[in-house]
Amino acid sequence: MINFQIEKDLKLQEFIEVLEKSGLANRRPMDNPGLLDRMLINSNLLIAARHQGQLVGILRGLTDFSYRTFVADLAVIRNFQNQGIGRGLLEEARKSVPDVRLFLFSAEDAEGFYQKLGFQLHERCYQLKPEERLL
Repeated sequence: MINFQIEKDLKLQEFIEVLEKSGLANRRPMDNPGLLDRMLINSNLLIAARHQGQLVGILRGLTDFSYRTFVADLAVIRNFQNQGIGRGLLEEARKSVPDVRLFLFSAEDAEGFYQKLGFQLHERCYQLKPEERLL
């Protein structure tokens, strides 16, 4: 059985393990544990999926609890994928912040998953990377 819960103090090593075992590590700064730790510390919505106490999935979000929530990470370790855990994490987020819009960036291979759940592509999303200048 999978238990979903809000986490207040997720351990960095657990976060790293889920990123690595889910495949999301390919898109995260794994060579910088200090940055990964700050990502956790500064997130104000952490939802864990646990199986017999082991972390098998995580939703890391940033929210104002009123209008918008940005889902920064949604990761489920490979052995537990395709069992509804990603959906469950998003449902828990929705319960935690019921009146907000959920936003996220999708990995290329996850677009179908989000479309299946009813997420819609937003055509006006922009980014400015740290190494790029504001003009």
